Amino acid sequence: METIRNKVAENTNLVTIDLEDYYPNQKRVVVDIKDWLFQELVVREKEFRDYVNNHNWEQYLDCYVVFTCSVEAIIPGWVYPLLMSKVAPFALKAIHGSYQLLDILLYQEVINNLDITIYKDKFVIIKGCVNKPVPDNAYLFLIEKLQPVVKSIMYGEACSSVPIYKKLKG
Repeated sequence: METIRNKVAENTNLVTIDLEDYYPNQKRVVVDIKDWLFQELVVREKEFRDYVNNHNWEQYLDCYVVFTCSVEAIIPGWVYPLLMSKVAPFALKAIHGSYQLLDILLYQEVINNLDITIYKDKFVIIKGCVNKPVPDNAYLFLIEKLQPVVKSIMYGEACSSVPIYKKLKG
């Protein structure tokens, strides 16, 4: 009887990347500034600065912070930079936007700093099934980064992957 061989395991040029492994697990906090606005409509500079100066910024130590305003309001351009100046000494990162935008930016940072030399001339499978909120853009960033150095990129699992890219011979 012929021995069953695991060709996937034997192929040392096949590497799986799971973007979930790079998911930043630090606490995420939304700071909604609507309550700091006059009638939840407009920024009154003196009152707003009082809220900002009296706010406990230390509570965001080692957190990712998302600044937002959940109501239709008139927000001057200086508001979010002012908030950043206060939270910057404590937060890991702060943005104006949403959790989704935060995750996109965090993954962009992670992938920009990823050492891809270990993937040179490899066949790469990017794992597709994840339990954490890996944004779609993270896959795009990763493919853009890997494509110049790998032989091929597949998406999915070793047993059922979809070809994405194959380096042309020549």
